[in-house]
Amino acid sequence: MNRIYFLIISVFFASSSFAQNIDTLAQEALIRRLDSLQNSFFMQHGSVSACIKSVKTGQTVLAFHHRKSVPPASTMKLITTATALAVLNQSFTYTTTLETDGVIRNDTLFGNLWIRGSGDPSLGSGRFKSTPTLPTLLKSWATALRDKKIRHMTGRVIGDGSVFDENSIPGGWPWEDLGNYYGAGVSGLNMNENKFRAVFKPGTELDDPAGLIRTEPALPGYTLINRVKTDSPRSGDQVTIYSTPLGSQYFLEGYVPQGPAEFGVQGSLANPSLFTATALQQVLLENGITVGDTSQTSFDFLRRNQALAFRDTLAKVQSPTVKDLATECNFQSINLYAEAFLKTIGVALNYGNTTQDGVKALEKIWTSKRVSLAGFRIKDGSGLSPQSVLTLDTMTDILAVAARESYFPAFYSTIAVLGKNGTVKNMGRGTKAAGNVRAKSGSIGGTRAFAGYFNGKNGQLYAFAFNIQQYDLNFGSSTRELEKLMVMMVNL
Repeated sequence: MNRIYFLIISVFFASSSFAQNIDTLAQEALIRRLDSLQNSFFMQHGSVSACIKSVKTGQTVLAFHHRKSVPPASTMKLITTATALAVLNQSFTYTTTLETDGVIRNDTLFGNLWIRGSGDPSLGSGRFKSTPTLPTLLKSWATALRDKKIRHMTGRVIGDGSVFDENSIPGGWPWEDLGNYYGAGVSGLNMNENKFRAVFKPGTELDDPAGLIRTEPALPGYTLINRVKTDSPRSGDQVTIYSTPLGSQYFLEGYVPQGPAEFGVQGSLANPSLFTATALQQVLLENGITVGDTSQTSFDFLRRNQALAFRDTLAKVQSPTVKDLATECNFQSINLYAEAFLKTIGVALNYGNTTQDGVKALEKIWTSKRVSLAGFRIKDGSGLSPQSVLTLDTMTDILAVAARESYFPAFYSTIAVLGKNGTVKNMGRGTKAAGNVRAKSGSIGGTRAFAGYFNGKNGQLYAFAFNIQQYDLNFGSSTRELEKLMVMMVNL
């Protein structure tokens, strides 16, 4: 920013009637800091963007490259969760049902057993006290059959995730992310947050092969090709897991640290609907219930068979509320939850059941509220796709509009508090920003971002967004630089 442009901005803000409620010295100090950061060695190859808006009026009180499209990274989850709360209502829950398409005669089920999902991203995860873990859930389903005196099935167990489309991966997700837990695709039938844990036995010497001891849960039908080796003590998790959507083969490469007897890393389930059906079939066999054929997904079954009407529901599982799910999504930055919300939004508004349909529905919600989506090109709901971009002008517009909606108290509570919890619990401690800023962090491929809300010295609530991309780590810390900006902004 040159000196003339800086003076124009300063005069504009100082002359604004709204600026009477803003500490203009603090405002100018923050603009100077942004300008200095942009011209530093740290940002010599990249760009800085910032935007702050009044929630009360929607007016912009600070702007710096705020109309340049940038990758939102995980701050995109704020938009997705706000939209989910707007469309679904905070008390909405997902329902998963265990159903039959046949008849029961004596101790035999003549037909198939269907696990019909509705997109619940938390099914079987045990993340919430109110929901069962994977082993407990599968056992309860086996018990539901035993309660019906069923000892034999002539058909198969079918995992039905058809509430969403078969393609579980949004556009633009990097290949190297897909096999890792944070790159888990979303199915209409998710299980255990679509992840597993691979447990290794590190070698005694550097570069020794690290043996794959087991997976948790077990992955029958999957092939794991292990190329993991041993690195120095305390070197951490350096394993990358490669897989393909709906595939059954994994390549595990990289290093685990020397020292511990066991070391676990997390990967993603490539085909959660099939995994769920296969896992239930195994539990049925362990409980003395025979199954007539191998498990399948509903997509594979219906490609070869006529659709059958469901006749009997044996069990139901309710998810936590969308508010509770959104809280975990934002506090822990869970990509799977955001992607499930996005597809659910598309289904709920009758746009369709693909990621692209969810994006169209999301865009319709915000354009109907007169939010400009210029520069808004989104590929997913979580921000994992580096091809997703938006402007901070749009980000803060959406946050400001959301703050005037009836669901805002619920949405606001889903955002972590700086210095206290979530992914920002270690930031801003001992400053005026701690406890006063609610923020979602984001990090992806050279981009670091924060967005959320804060209370100004005048008692008003503001929406903010900061984004830096292509920074040079040889000259600073992205987290520290953005922390400084958040500490400064509370003086407005």
